[in-house]
Amino acid sequence: MIRPSTPGRLYRITVYRQSPRMNPLLDRLQTYPFEKLKTLFQGATLSPSAAGLRPISFGIGEPKHPTPQLIKDALIAALPGLSSYPATLGTDALRGAIADWIKTRFQLSGIDAATEVLPVAGSREALFSFAQAVVDPSRTDAIVLCPNPFYQIYEGAALLAGAQPYFANSDPARNYACNYAEIPPEIWARTQLMYVCSPGNPTGAVLTLADWREIFALSDQHGFVIAADECYSEIYFDEAAPPLGALQAAQMLGRGFERLVTFSSLSKRSNVPGMRSGFVAGDARLLKQFLKYRTYHGTALSPVFQSASVAAWQDETHVRDNRAKYLSKFQTVTPLLAAHLEVKLPDAAFYLWARVDRLGIDDTEFARRLYADYNVTVLPGSYLARDAHGINPGRNFIRLALVADVEECIEGAQRIVEFCKRF
Repeated sequence: MIRPSTPGRLYRITVYRQSPRMNPLLDRLQTYPFEKLKTLFQGATLSPSAAGLRPISFGIGEPKHPTPQLIKDALIAALPGLSSYPATLGTDALRGAIADWIKTRFQLSGIDAATEVLPVAGSREALFSFAQAVVDPSRTDAIVLCPNPFYQIYEGAALLAGAQPYFANSDPARNYACNYAEIPPEIWARTQLMYVCSPGNPTGAVLTLADWREIFALSDQHGFVIAADECYSEIYFDEAAPPLGALQAAQMLGRGFERLVTFSSLSKRSNVPGMRSGFVAGDARLLKQFLKYRTYHGTALSPVFQSASVAAWQDETHVRDNRAKYLSKFQTVTPLLAAHLEVKLPDAAFYLWARVDRLGIDDTEFARRLYADYNVTVLPGSYLARDAHGINPGRNFIRLALVADVEECIEGAQRIVEFCKRF
């Protein structure tokens, strides 16, 4: 119904004949885990006793330790850089700092800062956009292989690249390595990209040299590209035994970096998630084309953040201090929970992956009731996995991100213990 005009007043009439056309691939994206969690909690009213408790969240893996002062100082000193457009390739200083760090951290004989390193606006952005650059859109049967459980960006990247994600279930008996031997030959023939996460999210498992030997052999045989997500590589518990990296494994096995690109970030290592600063490194031919893609994609890292990132990559003292804080939390919290749940210290990362079904409830019910009765948030493991090959490998697990300070983590663990005692 159109309202009659009034002298001196204008009315805007918008007529939609049909809904705007959007990319139909968007309809294939699944609800993100934290949106699922909000929906789960909508039907969970806090009990009177829980309402009086401060909320404690182990749900989101967002670092909470303070940002080191040296990074803040470098960022402030670089503020004049806001007047300049950033180069997609990044500055020579940043690529050089990253290359030096990679060589030292992973004991490499060498890496070319000019051709084998590329700064990115956080590993999440790069992990997503890399699939758009790698997947051949003319191949309507293209497959992107993902671990299961997994980081949901892999699935979304595959779908919006026009490929089909294929989930390789992890095997708890093999420290959560994927069962690649069970994948049919016709799937391998269609695979263009494989995502690998080590240390793993959510399990914290680290791939061994034998695991990498298997992955490289499969890549050689079938020609797919490997995207190695290593954003948790600097959160570990033994200073003498840092997690093995993909580039390091390639060198140890006498290989080059062909069809291999690694992704890393300062977010967890240096407690700067708001800076969105990371890098990709590896196969120079792939990075050359990825740079071409990114020139159009428009995600160059701010000059200010590039300068602050140089300071971060050149300092290891704050990284060791950061690890010590996580170690303190894990050494205290893990034994508390292990008395009631099936859980152990992970290889690395800042997650505990705990099995809950021996209490007689599944992961979603555990999370809902824990929130309602104790105002503690954990993430159901089934939200981090997909039903594949007859199972959901995340079902009956919960993920706890020990990112808050030690006192808050201990208090949250104690509430979980009290909750478990009911069963």
